[in-house]
Amino acid sequence: MAKLHRIIAAVLRLAAAAAAGAAAIIMVTSRETTSFFGIEMEAKYSYTPSFVFFVVAFAVACAYSLLVLFVRPGSTASRLVLMTDVIVGMLLTGAVAATGAISEVGKNGNTHAGWLPICGQIQAYCNHVMGALIAGFVALVVYFLIIMYSLHVVAEPLCSCH
Repeated sequence: MAKLHRIIAAVLRLAAAAAAGAAAIIMVTSRETTSFFGIEMEAKYSYTPSFVFFVVAFAVACAYSLLVLFVRPGSTASRLVLMTDVIVGMLLTGAVAATGAISEVGKNGNTHAGWLPICGQIQAYCNHVMGALIAGFVALVVYFLIIMYSLHVVAEPLCSCH
């Protein structure tokens, strides 16, 4: 049974690493240059702090997911894994929320603040950001599954219902 738990955890972590890595790569490659009323305008992820936070958070999550695969069950480091999984999950939640909020303003603007939507002029850039957000949501869901599975494995010996 322990081997099955290890395999399921490894598959979930590899899926989380793949989704988080894809989200970071898609966001880093989002760039577009356009001309608007004769003015050259360039859109890059690095011009928006929440997008930079997104890239850093998902790159850290990808690296962490791969590193945890090398932690032996029962070791001192394995005791910290569940707590660190929760912290990484919160980090990813914050990154997705911040990026989603800025993306919403970019797509629809904010009439109360007088901000105009920009996605009409830089559609490829906005589509790239949308792809990164989708991959980010997938990584976040997989992280949620990792946390729930880890809690199940930790609590299973405590439950006398089997």
